[in-house]
Amino acid sequence: MTSLAKLVFVDTHSRRSPGDQTEADHNQALSLAFENLFHMPFDIIETYGSTLSTLDISHNKFSRNLQFLAEFDNMTSLNLDHNEIDPFTIFPPMPKLQLLWLNHNKIDDLYPFIKNLYTSLPNLRYLCLMGNPAAPSYLNGGSFYEYLQSRLFVISWFPHLVHLDDRAVTPEQRLEAKRLFRRPLLDQIAGTAQVPECIKHLHNKVSNIFSKPTLPVTSKVPKGSNFVI
Repeated sequence: MTSLAKLVFVDTHSRRSPGDQTEADHNQALSLAFENLFHMPFDIIETYGSTLSTLDISHNKFSRNLQFLAEFDNMTSLNLDHNEIDPFTIFPPMPKLQLLWLNHNKIDDLYPFIKNLYTSLPNLRYLCLMGNPAAPSYLNGGSFYEYLQSRLFVISWFPHLVHLDDRAVTPEQRLEAKRLFRRPLLDQIAGTAQVPECIKHLHNKVSNIFSKPTLPVTSKVPKGSNFVI
């Protein structure tokens, strides 16, 4: 995996044109971890924008300035562990992204963060949120029921998710997530351009009621030995 240090002295005149790119070029991986970055260097975007598939920018200072990610057209894997992502961070549309690590950031509220995340990254298959205040687990002293509540809420938003945090998503969890966090039918149509603004406004109000996690921390796990957390 290429690092920023190796790119400092890159001869920009040696770059190949898009027509010269090989299949291997479109599977490039780049690590910019521990570089004290809060924005993406323009040369990196220019050089790797069309070819990068895996990007590691963990242990930096990225927060709400993530629009540069839209320049990486073919990215499928992104590591943003140990940054300053908060509930108001909005990702640009990245329909090809399948794997996202967001461990140990500053996400202290799952709503509307998860809703916005799904809007931008609808095809996520692997997501990790451990170490965030809004994702209770053994890493931050969260109780079992708090962990269960947040896990099912996230699963309810992402239909293609197969792995959340440190374990796989089971069919039983998906069914229970759908049961607990039903959302209005408007959720299925409010994103379309044909819906009037007044209807979208109503949808947002209704979603605020139905989409927030409401499972009490004292709730019991559904009966049935197949429901494995």
